[in-house]
Amino acid sequence: MKFGITGVNAGRRVRPEHAGVLARMAEEAGFESLWAVEHVVVPAGYASRYPYSEDGKMPGRDEIAIGDPLVWLTYAAAVTERINLATGILILPQRNPVLLAKECATLDQLSGGRLLLGIGVGWLEEEFRALGIPFEQRGARTDEYVAALRVLWEQDEPTFDGRFASFDRALSYPKPARPIPIIVGGHTEAAARRAGRIGDGFFPWGLGPAHLAGLLTVMREAATEAGRDPSSIEVTSGAMDADSIRALADAGVDRIVTPAFARDADELRRWFDDFNANVISKI
Repeated sequence: MKFGITGVNAGRRVRPEHAGVLARMAEEAGFESLWAVEHVVVPAGYASRYPYSEDGKMPGRDEIAIGDPLVWLTYAAAVTERINLATGILILPQRNPVLLAKECATLDQLSGGRLLLGIGVGWLEEEFRALGIPFEQRGARTDEYVAALRVLWEQDEPTFDGRFASFDRALSYPKPARPIPIIVGGHTEAAARRAGRIGDGFFPWGLGPAHLAGLLTVMREAATEAGRDPSSIEVTSGAMDADSIRALADAGVDRIVTPAFARDADELRRWFDDFNANVISKI
C-alpha cells in the first residue's frame, strides 16, 4: 500500500514556512505522494451541492486559502527529492489544455518525473460561470482535453482537431520526463467509466468498501471494453484508520491519501509519528 497526504496546498500551507516543512517531513516519513486540491474561486453563497458531505457544503470556511496546485507542487519539488507530486484533483475542463500541457511537462522535467495529474470534471457551477467556461458538457470537454494533453506530450509535431481543442503542428517543448500518469477522480459511474476508458488511475473519494467495489467493477468493465488491461489502472482512495484502510485494500485500493492534521511543525511531526505507529505499521 502506498500512502499520500492530501489538502497540502490549503490554509496556512500556502505560506512557504509551512509548505516546505510539510513537503520535507512527508518525504522523510516515507510517504509516497503529496496531493494538491483546486478551486480557483469559491463564489460566496454557492448553491451547487458539494458531493462529499451530508450538508452539501465544503468543509471549513469558504474563504480558506487554496493555492494553485501546480504552483504549490513546483515549490514542493524544489525542496524535496523523491516524493511524488499529485493534483487531487485539478478541474480539467477549466484549463486550456495547450497551456496545461506546457505547465505539466515543465513541472515533470524540473521534478525528475514526479508529477501525477489527477483530474476531474468539477461540481461547482458558480465557479465555472466566474471563469466564463460552460458548465454543461464538461465531461465531454474533459475526455477531449485528456486526448489533447497526450498528443502534446507525445507527438513531435502535435496535431489535434476536436470540438473543444484544435491545433496543427503545435510544437510543444519540453516534453515530460516520462509519460505523466492521468488519474481520473470522481465518485460516480461516469467517472469510473472514464477511468476505465482513458485513465492511468482512478481516484474515488469518501466511499465505503461496498460502494467502491461497485465502482471498481464498472471501471474494470469499461477498461475491458476499451481493450485495456484493468489491472494496470491504479486505484487511490482516502481513509484515516487501519481498519478502514484494510477494507479498502481488500476492495482493490493501491494508494491511500489522508489529510495531515497539524498547525505547526511540532504537531506535524507528532502526527506523522502517530500515523506510522497506529496505521502504517499495522497494515
